[in-house]
Amino acid sequence: MRRNVNLCLLLCASWAMAQPVVLKTSTILDGKGNVLKNRTIVIEDGKISRISGGAEKASYDLTGLTVMPGWIDTHVHFAYHFDANNRSEEGGAGSKEAPALSALYAEANAYATLMGGFTTIQSVGAEVDGPVRDLINAGQLPGPRIITSLRAIYKDTGTPEQIRAFVRKAKADGADVVKLFATASIRDGGAQTMSDDQIRAACGEATAVGLRSVVHAHASSGARAAVLAGCSSIEHGVLLDDETLKLIASHGVYFDPNFLVFHNYLENKPKFLGIGNYTEEGFAYMQKAIPQMSDVLKRAMALHMKIVLGTDAVAGSHGRNAEEFIYRVKDGGQPPMDAIISGTSVAAESLRLGDKIGSIAPNMAADIVAVDGDPLKDITAVRRVVFVMRNGKVYKNVARGTSK
Repeated sequence: MRRNVNLCLLLCASWAMAQPVVLKTSTILDGKGNVLKNRTIVIEDGKISRISGGAEKASYDLTGLTVMPGWIDTHVHFAYHFDANNRSEEGGAGSKEAPALSALYAEANAYATLMGGFTTIQSVGAEVDGPVRDLINAGQLPGPRIITSLRAIYKDTGTPEQIRAFVRKAKADGADVVKLFATASIRDGGAQTMSDDQIRAACGEATAVGLRSVVHAHASSGARAAVLAGCSSIEHGVLLDDETLKLIASHGVYFDPNFLVFHNYLENKPKFLGIGNYTEEGFAYMQKAIPQMSDVLKRAMALHMKIVLGTDAVAGSHGRNAEEFIYRVKDGGQPPMDAIISGTSVAAESLRLGDKIGSIAPNMAADIVAVDGDPLKDITAVRRVVFVMRNGKVYKNVARGTSK
């Protein structure tokens, strides 16, 4: 008798787990530029199985909200945080902080980012990213899907051959992407630092081993060398001229301009000032970079470049990543729908995950965010995230609907 009861409980539990989750919506921005009205999204086994106008019983009522694919931030540093003394800390090699504490800060930032509506992030990068990524993938920690470079390549990483070996080692260690610094920080003027040969070695080896390569490049010379070396994405680009933008566009390379990072540094200046190149001169460069970034974005849009959404989120930014949408619309003049697409389907495509995430459509991962308001009319609605689902699991639900 006991065996029969246990079997019944097991079968009932399995049946309950197999039941589809139904989201009732009134407005969907599908991530590809379409607006869908009065649809239900049916989710099974962590994926969207169908979108219909049917009358299935809703598991979650998201009517009156704007529903979108989970957002994607293609450039974060989620291990960076403010320490107990309220000072910027990167953790990792060279840090006086205990590795376990750095890992806890990293997970807290990853979770805050998920709660802010970002279900996928690309971290470029820190060694702690790998273990946090793996624990999230195993379902042992809550957080966004993480793609990481684990570490980065600099001018002093070595000769071209040493850089190629560095890339191969990074892949063997579990890196998903290669990150290199072709130029200096904007706080140091942004000039090219890596040689053309070093850049060719990094991007070329990344391609050879099947990895993408994302390149920190402010100066046109560093960006040009990276594009010609076969890189995947140019990050920042504050100082890029028209010819370089045209080269990026003609090669189909993705472009990731960033606004939030500069605003965040300026808003939190006392917490950074005096650390490394966070000097008064460095902050002056960053203040100047904001209108320069607006100008570059406008010129990039005129060329119809493949623009993705990345924040370069550091300490103080995590969980506030959606501010990038607002800056791009209000400061950069990007149409709200284009900004949303840049942080959904275009970002997914740049990560080579366009067939899995970045849009609301059948067979896509059930990564879904809902906001209170209409971001097409008021982009600040992205601040009001009330529902977050990743792979079919609900992590946040403060909408008026309740789960069954």
